[in-house]
Amino acid sequence: MSDSEVPQLYAPREPIFPRRVSGFFRTMKWWILAITLGIYYLTPWIRWDRGPQLPDQAVLIDLANRRFYFFWIEIWPHEFYFVAGLLIMAGLGLFLFTSALGRVWCGYTCPQTVWTDLFILVERWIEGDRNARVRLWKADWDARKVRLRVTKWVAWLLISVATGGAWVFYFADAPTLLRDLVTFSAHPVAYTTIAVLTATTFVFGGFMREQVCIYMCPWPRIQGAMMDSDTLTVAYRDWRGEPRGKHRKAEGAENLGDCIDCMACVNVCPMGIDIRDGQQMECITCALCIDACDDMMAKIGKERGLIDYLALSDEPRERSGEKPRPIWHHVFRTRTVLYTGLWSLVGVALLWALFIRPDIEMTVAPVRNPTFVTLSDGSIRNTYDIRLLNKHGEERPFRISVAGDPSLRVRVEGTPYETVEVSADSTQLQRVYVVAPPNSEPARNDRTEFRFWVEDTTNGDRAYKDTTFNGKGQ
Repeated sequence: MSDSEVPQLYAPREPIFPRRVSGFFRTMKWWILAITLGIYYLTPWIRWDRGPQLPDQAVLIDLANRRFYFFWIEIWPHEFYFVAGLLIMAGLGLFLFTSALGRVWCGYTCPQTVWTDLFILVERWIEGDRNARVRLWKADWDARKVRLRVTKWVAWLLISVATGGAWVFYFADAPTLLRDLVTFSAHPVAYTTIAVLTATTFVFGGFMREQVCIYMCPWPRIQGAMMDSDTLTVAYRDWRGEPRGKHRKAEGAENLGDCIDCMACVNVCPMGIDIRDGQQMECITCALCIDACDDMMAKIGKERGLIDYLALSDEPRERSGEKPRPIWHHVFRTRTVLYTGLWSLVGVALLWALFIRPDIEMTVAPVRNPTFVTLSDGSIRNTYDIRLLNKHGEERPFRISVAGDPSLRVRVEGTPYETVEVSADSTQLQRVYVVAPPNSEPARNDRTEFRFWVEDTTNGDRAYKDTTFNGKGQ
């Protein structure tokens, strides 16, 4: 097989210059862009008072201390199931919205879509709308073209730096890190992370754009399993629009459909596709073609909705002149109800686990080398390592006691008392000894079950763990 006959798996990028459009969906996308970017850039600067010994950043991923703070919620390493639960909810939510409304995630809230929208907006401000950008692209390089391109690239670079900088602020105190970054005293990891995210944002949002969705993202290939004939997605009513034609006053114009082949739907598409060709993997369901087509239909006095959100199962009804079924019929069906139920179940389980979790916790690890020690008076001593966890924002005194056989006595290493001070929002490994008097049942028996109790003497909260005491076995 010659080189010319080898199928090409990657098509060279054809530059796309989306035209400005206004309408319901474009306005909604502007609002989503503003809200999502506002949340991303501003959240690290929100403060939340947790006490004098804890960080006051509302949202903080504290890798050094292995903590995740989200306003009043604090997630510890052993509570990673909360993060896993949120990821499961995100996946189920993506399945739910895709099965009901197609690729609305891709069209409205995907980071690639949001930043590409922002980059296109900057490009339009600097170079002009579609026609001006096309002319500039085809023009020879001169002083004006260099000035416009450099201005655009600098603006893109500033947005990219802000994007990378905002990300690292989630992992350290934002004001402190910003000062360290400006004074060049921050850790090299921070500069490296910002540089990588700046480069990827600049390249993905400025130059690759739709190719990220087509070649890098797996979701366009997965979405087919999430959608069916009842899914509402952006589509063209070809039974109403065909045959298309521009000349409305020419002979035979009465046989033409509503589509005047103005190419408005194509010119506004950020993916560069023609929705009139049917469902395509490249379509991200941004609905800008709906705004463009509705605007054109209003200008020529035709009914809106030639391009619209519709379900393929309604096509036979509409072809026969009947009205499509109501939206709720497509949204509330077995698949979406199942996804909603599973999503709600996981959410309720996480809330339940969050509100019942104790403020103090403990783990007990018996020291088995040696299994027990015989003291000079004949008493039998076992050793245990107890890890105490204080989730409060201040230091708390914890009293350690045992329950089970009344002859067992507890002694805390390093203090004559049974109470230890545990620092705020931290864990403490405490060695504890349990002693059984000579000739007592725990001393004579091979194994005796008992329970460790830990009490927060400030508010009375308690936690316990069951374990065993090892005796002589005589």
